[in-house]
Amino acid sequence: MLETILDFFCSLAGALPFECMKLRFMQEALLGVLLTAPLAAAAGIQVVNFRMSFFSDAIGHSAFAGVALGLIFGLSPDLTMPLLALVIGIGIMAMKQRSALSSDTVIGVFFSAVVAFGLALVSRNPNVARDMQMFLYGDILTITGRDLFALFILFCVFFAFQIFAYNRLNAIGIHEQLARTHRIPTAFYQYVYVALLALVVIFSVKSAGVLLVTALLIVPAAAARNLSKSSGMMFWISIIIGVCSGVAGLLISAQPWAETASGATIVLCACAIFCASLLSGALKGKKS
Repeated sequence: MLETILDFFCSLAGALPFECMKLRFMQEALLGVLLTAPLAAAAGIQVVNFRMSFFSDAIGHSAFAGVALGLIFGLSPDLTMPLLALVIGIGIMAMKQRSALSSDTVIGVFFSAVVAFGLALVSRNPNVARDMQMFLYGDILTITGRDLFALFILFCVFFAFQIFAYNRLNAIGIHEQLARTHRIPTAFYQYVYVALLALVVIFSVKSAGVLLVTALLIVPAAAARNLSKSSGMMFWISIIIGVCSGVAGLLISAQPWAETASGATIVLCACAIFCASLLSGALKGKKS
C-alpha cells in the first residue's frame, strides 16, 4: 500500500517540467521536502514564541551521540537518534519545570553535555567520525522509503496536536502563569510539544544537517511574523514560506549551474524570503 502511494507520487513528480525530476531519488527527495518543510516551519512558531531557538541546536547535536550509541550497541541509528532526542528534550523540560534556571541556561547545560558526550563517543571510533559529515551538512537526496513513512506518521501526529493545542500553546508562550489561571495544563502541553519538536529536529537533520537545522525552524517563522497580522495568519504563512523555500532550494541545488548542497540552498531561499519580508515591512512603515 505504502509503496503504491509512493509510486503514485513519484509518477506525479516525474511529470513536472524539470529534467532533475525524472530521477527517482529526486522524486523521493521532493516528497521528503514536502513533509519536512511544513513540519519545521510550523514547529518553529512555538520555538520563536517560547524563545527556544537554542533547543534545536541541542537536539540536533545529539545526532552525533545517537549514531555512536547505535553503532556501539549494534542498533540502527534510525532508532537511537530519535530515542536519545526524546530523552534530551524531555530532560530539558523537566529541569526547566523543577528549577529556577532560565530556559537558555537549562538548554545550555544539556547542549554542552550532549556535544561533549557525542564527541567523546565519536573520537573512540574513527569509522563513526568519517560518517559524521552527512549529519553535519545533511542530504535530503539520501532519504529512503522508510524515512518517508516515519516522516508521514510524524506529520500526521504533529499537525493533529497543533490543531488541538495551537491556541493553548500560544497562551502559554504569551504568559504561562495566566494560562494556568485559565486551567490550561501547561506542563502537559509543553512536554508533548517538546517531545514532538525533538522528533521534528532529528528528522530535519536529514534535510539540512546539524549546522543548519535551527534555520529550518526559525527563518520561516521569523519571516511569517514580519508579514502576518495575527497568530493564525502567522501559522499558515510560515508553512507556505517553508514549503516554497524547500521546493525552490531542492530544484535550484539540482541545476547544473548550481550543484550546491540541497540543505544549504533551502536555507538560503528561506533567508531570501526573510529579507524580502523585512523590506516589505519597511515599505509599509514608510507608507503609514
